[in-house]
Amino acid sequence: MEFGFGPEDEDFRGEARAWLREHLGGDRREWERELGRAGWIGLGWDEGGYGNRRASLTQQVVWAEEYARVKAPPRSGHIGENLLAPTLIAHGTDEQKARFLPPVARGEELWCQGYSEPGAGSDLAAVRTTAVRDKDAAPGDSYRVTGQKIWTSLAHEADWCFVLARTQPESLRHHGLTFLLVPMDQPGRIEVRPICQLTGTSEFNEVFFDGAVARAEHVVGGEGNGWRVAMSLLGYERGVSTLAQQIGFAEELRRVVEAAVANGAVEDPVVRDCLVRLWAELRTMRWNALRTLGSPAQADGPGGLGDPGAPSVAKLLWGRWHQRLGELAVRVRGVAAAVGPADWTTSSPYELDAFQHLFLFSRADTIYGGSDEIQRTIIAERVLGLPKEPRG
Repeated sequence: MEFGFGPEDEDFRGEARAWLREHLGGDRREWERELGRAGWIGLGWDEGGYGNRRASLTQQVVWAEEYARVKAPPRSGHIGENLLAPTLIAHGTDEQKARFLPPVARGEELWCQGYSEPGAGSDLAAVRTTAVRDKDAAPGDSYRVTGQKIWTSLAHEADWCFVLARTQPESLRHHGLTFLLVPMDQPGRIEVRPICQLTGTSEFNEVFFDGAVARAEHVVGGEGNGWRVAMSLLGYERGVSTLAQQIGFAEELRRVVEAAVANGAVEDPVVRDCLVRLWAELRTMRWNALRTLGSPAQADGPGGLGDPGAPSVAKLLWGRWHQRLGELAVRVRGVAAAVGPADWTTSSPYELDAFQHLFLFSRADTIYGGSDEIQRTIIAERVLGLPKEPRG
């Protein structure tokens, strides 16, 4: 299948570009509502009727690319729109779709993801957070959720959290897990602690559940089927968003090239070779992403990714590429890359410039979203059919 943009896509591109230029601005929460009022949330959903406009796959790519090109604000609603919504469409009840999809489409309710734990990061099947059925608890038939989640993106802003918890006592690994929708506004039962990162920012959080209530009708996919639902959701993390991500990568690479030309670092043949190699690899990643999206074999899987190896290959490609870009950025800057703001009395004590932020944040690229080791294991076991690793 040839993946290309036709006249209708270019008309859509013009509409998207014009709207973004006219409306760009405001705080992140209000920006979500602005996107929702204009119908720009939920373009990739497979079902209509929940407040989102319909768009073809190519038009979804167009919107993602144009959004990245104008440097629009990072999306607070990404997790609800691109992870929870497709999962509800695939596994949720009609009542769950009617309750949760419209507020996401309007940009009114924000979500976070309760997967990783201190002892269950890449090995997600090791989760220990529990959810105990309590038919006497208000507001009726409910679960009491107890445990800790970590690296929870935007939990400090979220209204809801989808939580993978163990509902069957003594169950092991991927058995006995349930996918629950948990409201975050439960003082005394849910505590959110921001995690200060190397960059000085705090997008990630620790979340502690102490008997938090999740209503029984907010179980997605049925009790005990959480692993299947959770794995389906992870398939949506790749796809169209990868192409938008690459627009941001291209802008970062452009700035590194400009800096190398300005300070003469480009005269170093090793630096010049690295720049050319990074440019060529970025083009290759784009072609691979387009090929993957355009392949008929991909249409059957979650998020248009039927090949179980495609998301892992994409993650392996961009994670290490972005790290090498960060390393080259500080190399181009030279010793200045190790120096903070000129006047520490008027600046934050941990304020970073763009290249320093790129270098430090990219160290996590081969860990979050599934570590490189886990991606290679997926390819080995699910694609190549190699024997599974022994587990203690």
